[in-house]
Amino acid sequence: MTLSYLAVMDPIGAGIPRSPVAVLVAFVLALVLCGWVARRLGTSRVVAWLLLATNFVILAATLMPSRSALEPGVSGFLTCDLSRIGPASVATYLLVSDPALNVLLFIPLGALIGQLDRPPHRGLLVVAAVILPFGIELVQALVVPLRRACEGGDMFDNLAGLAIGLAIGFAWRRARRTAQT
Repeated sequence: MTLSYLAVMDPIGAGIPRSPVAVLVAFVLALVLCGWVARRLGTSRVVAWLLLATNFVILAATLMPSRSALEPGVSGFLTCDLSRIGPASVATYLLVSDPALNVLLFIPLGALIGQLDRPPHRGLLVVAAVILPFGIELVQALVVPLRRACEGGDMFDNLAGLAIGLAIGFAWRRARRTAQT
């Protein structure tokens, strides 16, 4: 398959080769591990699968080599663009853009963590989820052959999506508890 064929078949992951395969692998791995995670978190297998699948998809979307990594003779750079550390313009988030997709990528993770009932696990997962964007950007900066761009704005957008998702998850859990009483 040519790269242009992949871009047509997968417009969201157009900059990432093999992204449909990576998503499939993420879903299968989540299926294999969901029983164990459900027992550890005291939640259903469905919620555990969703948590795992969300994490694996985030990792696949952010750590797959870029298309330029497949081009011969292209060397990487060990840099991180910190020109944007805060929010992008509102208009940017209203378009299909990298900042908007970075926010959307982390909303499901936050919502799933926020709705969990066991506070000790929820707290640890929140801490891990907050660290995740920094870890991703660190890997993108250090693993030069990936040819992924480390960007401060990505970290802000990921954390904003996580915060939005947590708010949704906490509201979902509160509504569920209110309905049960």
